[in-house]
Amino acid sequence: MFWLVGKTLKFIWKLFWLLLILIGIIYLIFNFPVKRKQEKMPLGLTFSNVYARDLGLDWKKTYLEILDGLSFKKIRLVAYWTEIEKKEGIYDFSDLDWQIAEAKKRNKEVVLAFGVKVPRWPECFIPEFYLEDSAKREMSLLEYEQKLIERYKDNKTVVIWQIENEPFLAFGNCPAGAISTELLDKEINQTKKLDESRQIMVTDSGELSLWYQAASRGDIFGTTLYRELYNKKFGYLKYPVGPNFFVLKKKLIEKVVGQKNAIVIELQAEPWGPDWVTNLSIEEQYKTMNPDKLQEIIEFTKKTGLTESYLWGAEWWWWLKEKKNNDEMWKTAQVVFAENNLE
Repeated sequence: MFWLVGKTLKFIWKLFWLLLILIGIIYLIFNFPVKRKQEKMPLGLTFSNVYARDLGLDWKKTYLEILDGLSFKKIRLVAYWTEIEKKEGIYDFSDLDWQIAEAKKRNKEVVLAFGVKVPRWPECFIPEFYLEDSAKREMSLLEYEQKLIERYKDNKTVVIWQIENEPFLAFGNCPAGAISTELLDKEINQTKKLDESRQIMVTDSGELSLWYQAASRGDIFGTTLYRELYNKKFGYLKYPVGPNFFVLKKKLIEKVVGQKNAIVIELQAEPWGPDWVTNLSIEEQYKTMNPDKLQEIIEFTKKTGLTESYLWGAEWWWWLKEKKNNDEMWKTAQVVFAENNLE
């Protein structure tokens, strides 16, 4: 009996060390030093009128300050279903029309994100009258998206359709079954039928996914890239991976699904703290994002082989400047955009 217990303990001990060695090898591979793949990283950014408003800003003024105060070429804008269809069957595109028109005046190129799940919290933006009936919701979603595509497909300012946002990541305040692979494929197929001229982007989490599901569906694959965050259980964390983690995943989707057009669609440039950002002190906000960290994450991204990046947090930079009389992030953003401007 005792010999059996001893043998079992010895096996468990060996298994523990093998697992530890395996984790160590994986860590070394993901953190293997790599050289910078490019001297300049083309930078765009995301703008959300909903987020700017949630920060207590005049969103139109904020948008114009961003367009005129930072030297970038590409911007991701968001079509919020809840903003456009506030009454069932009645569509109001006026705010989105205005954003695209202002981008056009300045020769910007727009990536337009739409769907059930789009950028910013709570992730899913579904009109309340479609929350209960899933069949009606799906039919109404496709009808709304048809209207949207037909409205903007002749507008050359819009260069890419982004369909859904990280549809394979279970994150956010979303009703059960709000997003499915079947629905995503219907959205993609409908978009292709309505507009054959534009590329379609599908996105996924940089750290929590293998990418292949999203990468196999889009002409362009967009990943998120975060370095530092706050977790309720563990506190402040830094992802224990280097640029090689992303280099290897990029090679994986190239080999497995033939996807060679991979970019960073959401590059961390704002805090991820334990509370809503406006409730945190500047010192607390700066724990996960500050001017030095912004420079560092851009240098990190240049080593990944991902060809361009869209910064995530422009509304926050302006909030700091406008509401807190702190222009450090704004000025740093001006510098990094100017340094990486390819024009």
